[in-house]
Amino acid sequence: MMGGDPLLSGFEDPEEFGFETRAIRAGQPHDARTGGVVTPIAMATTFAQDAPGSPKNGYEYSRTGNPTRHAYEACVASLEGAQFGFAFASGLSAEDAIFRQLPHGSQILLGNDAYGGTFRLIDSVHGKKSGLANAAVDLTKPSEIEEAWTPDTKMVWLETPTNPLLSIFDIRKISEMVHQLGGLVVVDNTFATPYLQQPLALGADLVVHSATKYIGGHSDLVGGFVATNHESFAEDLVYIQNAVGAVPSPFDCYLALRGLKTLPVRMDRHCENAQRIVEVLSSHPAVEQVLYPGLKEHPGHEIAASQMRNYGGMVSFRVAGGQPAAERLVTSTKVFTLAESLGAVESLIEHPGVMTHLSVAGSALEVPDDLVRISVGIESINDLESDLIHALDQVA
Repeated sequence: MMGGDPLLSGFEDPEEFGFETRAIRAGQPHDARTGGVVTPIAMATTFAQDAPGSPKNGYEYSRTGNPTRHAYEACVASLEGAQFGFAFASGLSAEDAIFRQLPHGSQILLGNDAYGGTFRLIDSVHGKKSGLANAAVDLTKPSEIEEAWTPDTKMVWLETPTNPLLSIFDIRKISEMVHQLGGLVVVDNTFATPYLQQPLALGADLVVHSATKYIGGHSDLVGGFVATNHESFAEDLVYIQNAVGAVPSPFDCYLALRGLKTLPVRMDRHCENAQRIVEVLSSHPAVEQVLYPGLKEHPGHEIAASQMRNYGGMVSFRVAGGQPAAERLVTSTKVFTLAESLGAVESLIEHPGVMTHLSVAGSALEVPDDLVRISVGIESINDLESDLIHALDQVA
């Protein structure tokens, strides 16, 4: 989906319109028939044609193209500063579409602190089925990229901030190095969102999102997204999107568009609340270490300050007393809900080692067993603080 498509209705220029305006208007002209200010949900699976092979307005079958999906794609592409954007049925199906573009026997370098589902997809699915190799490196030390690079290395995959240890990687520096080596850089921007960070402007080749998280923002849709400025990648992605068919429903696209309209104000509150929670955690005796890029002592703080607008709503910490204490803590909260996922209006708490990152157990990406990850929501900060303090007191 090209950023210059007429669907953008004049709101595609990031220099002319601010982020907040584009989040509400980009790709979303008023309904031509009724004047409705909200993008209609085009539920049709097929579209009438003027003649064989001559669909109206380019729409023939909803897997191939759908007006609601195109509005959503245009909006996110605009927010990421991308010419092209593609919506998928989940974050992992978006990632899968990227991996399918790599030649047989290629190698991917990824951070040694990556989402377990991404590692499983690379290692167990593509690794076993298409010979895709991988190596985990410490991306806080870009020199390790050069040391691990082989003639088969085609891509560096990085999350920043990472899930779940909140590590920060220098997107610009890594992109420059990888491009000199002849490779591609993909950034999972799920935690930061395009509001806090724009990887393409820092040199990345592709940006991927789990739209299930902050883009949707309400724990009521599953989706994924890829954005890029490379036309050749876009041609492959649109082909895979149609040929494989892992596309979101029109209703999910509508929900994502609705979520995008409040993304900036939600992220401001997520960040504000997270910083208050970090203060609570940093002073409590039950907490051994707080992992948050907004802390000055965080090893990636200066890089985060240079490439992010703010530090996000995700916080991880290590609990004194090991795994038993961590598991007791996550079952002691009332406002924080014990659940997987993140990035929605409600606050969530989880134990990554036995929940979201169980698939990396025993690998180089294994997470500490005393780690707790929280997604700080937008509830009353006083309620969040009281709830967390009460739970921490139970394990102190």
